[in-house]
Amino acid sequence: MIEYTLTRSRRKTIAIYIRDGCVEVKAPLKSAKADIERFLSEKQRWITDNLAKSKEQSELRATFTLNYGDLVLYCGKFYAITPSSTGKIGVSSGNFYVPADLPHTKIKSACVAIYKILAKSDLTLKVYDYAAKMNVAPSAVKINSATSRWGSCSAQRSLNFSWRLIMADDDVIDYVVVHELAHLREMNHSPRFWAIVEGVLPDYRERKARLRELQAKLNREDWE
Repeated sequence: MIEYTLTRSRRKTIAIYIRDGCVEVKAPLKSAKADIERFLSEKQRWITDNLAKSKEQSELRATFTLNYGDLVLYCGKFYAITPSSTGKIGVSSGNFYVPADLPHTKIKSACVAIYKILAKSDLTLKVYDYAAKMNVAPSAVKINSATSRWGSCSAQRSLNFSWRLIMADDDVIDYVVVHELAHLREMNHSPRFWAIVEGVLPDYRERKARLRELQAKLNREDWE
């Protein structure tokens, strides 16, 4: 039997998650152990395949580094990491400027700092632009370091976005912004919710698929 960790909650179904080469099972409070293990047995092929993918991703992440001259994504376009003559960080003319003579770990930290600045500026502008078009009013726009969610909408009507989103193509970023704004009208993923999204972005499905492509890329990179 596959080794796994089990978490019980008030959920209605059994679910399997593969994280960092480990199997995590989430199950309803009253699920019998035999039912859980039968479910695992039925999904064994899927688990084996995804454990292999997870191991491969972990190995790639372990070798991920950034150095001067490497290319990083901003709004779907590549920018070269360039040493700054002033020692300041910023973006200009296709370059991510970071201080000179940094070790690769510090280069990554400097790039993340740039991404967070860009995310706060760009995403805030996008949110309020689309909010006006959709006739909704978020209470705030916040940037976080989430790795499993591109965005979220709180009960207090605050929109939260991972700074990693700023790597996506511009129109893919628009999809995530519209998605979260739509939650200000429908706090679910019902047909009514998707109708709101489609009303603003008729091609949202294609944009959503491209977002998954970016997620697959970032799964192979260590931006922690």
